[in-house]
Amino acid sequence: MSPVQSNEEDLTRKQRREQARAQRKELEEAEAARAVRRTRLMQLGIVVAVVVVAIVVVLVATGGGKSKAPPRSGTPGATQNVAAVNSLLGGIPQSGIVLGSSKAPVTLQYFADLECPICKDFTLGALPPLIQHWVRGGQLRIEFRAMETATREPEVFRSQQVAALAAGTQNKLWPFVELFYREQGEEGSGYVTEQYLQNLAQQVPGLNLTQWTAARSEPALASQITTDAQVAGAQGFTGTPSFLIGKTGGSAQKLEYSSLTNPGSFNAAIEKLLKA
Repeated sequence: MSPVQSNEEDLTRKQRREQARAQRKELEEAEAARAVRRTRLMQLGIVVAVVVVAIVVVLVATGGGKSKAPPRSGTPGATQNVAAVNSLLGGIPQSGIVLGSSKAPVTLQYFADLECPICKDFTLGALPPLIQHWVRGGQLRIEFRAMETATREPEVFRSQQVAALAAGTQNKLWPFVELFYREQGEEGSGYVTEQYLQNLAQQVPGLNLTQWTAARSEPALASQITTDAQVAGAQGFTGTPSFLIGKTGGSAQKLEYSSLTNPGSFNAAIEKLLKA
């Protein structure tokens, strides 16, 4: 082998070694870059997970985001609710807790918690036909009574029921109650706040808000709630809605119902008293 050939072979081997080193370096740099990207993705995933957990905590703390304040007076939602209530109650006499004529021969006492979803079923189910047929016809009067079952905080219960009774001092209790059930939030979510009650009051047509606010401080209204609770306890009521029915001015008996959305059992009890 000539010296020239030996030098060429040595140069070729050197070039191959340098090329191999360059390839290894490229592979190492590529792997390092991938490692950096993996680390960044893991960090981003941790941040996203923390944000998701925070959102879940907030939703749980605020009742899952399901409870909403009632629509403001004048908005489409409020207008629709008010129109429905006016259609149901318009032209029917009201006095305090009573809906219907004072001369109606039969009285139905409706014991309810404004936050009770089952009471809402009755209010939007079997009650409207009873109002349209019997109350509007002058044969039935209905008294709204307070009984705490669904509301978790006694002070909130007292506040919301007094708010309804305060509307009753202007003979507006029934529109307030009907709007409350139509805009009822999720049970236990804490949706009944002062703002919620104020918004409801603003939607009741003709309600003087200054007088309503003052009436909420009247001791007689709180006493009425206590009296209702005593009557419910004496009757052995354990849930809402519960009902007493009887001849107006006479004794009342517990009404056993088969459905809260179908007025059939209520109709039967009323007809029986009217025939007696």
